[in-house]
Amino acid sequence: MEKLRIDKWLWAARFYKTRSLAVEEIDKGRVRINDIEAKPARELKVGDTVSLRQGPVIRTLVVRGISNQRGAAPVAQQLYEETEESLRLKAAAAEQRRLGEEPASSLEHGRPTKRDRRDIDKAWNNRWTASLD
Repeated sequence: MEKLRIDKWLWAARFYKTRSLAVEEIDKGRVRINDIEAKPARELKVGDTVSLRQGPVIRTLVVRGISNQRGAAPVAQQLYEETEESLRLKAAAAEQRRLGEEPASSLEHGRPTKRDRRDIDKAWNNRWTASLD
């Protein structure tokens, strides 16, 4: 087998859990082959460069093998080789996430307690409303 559809290869190489997820990502423009935006039926061959965005990270891969069967992860990793720059950017993004601030720590109080809720309601009863009272 010399050529294979990009959606099948991404599925076989275990980048996406299903082919339909691979097709969705390709249709969103998150996958490029040799710096050209891909379509799901685009054929891929050994030696092509694939760029795909997974979250904030852009991975650049060189195709080393073609397989239309999804196998074990160690077998799937033999289908591609990630470039040095891609590995460096992936490590930098992981470090950024590790050093980043915990989103929950930005919350000051969280959900109001029953007492807080009653205090809020009292404050609103003293404000002007559109009622006739």
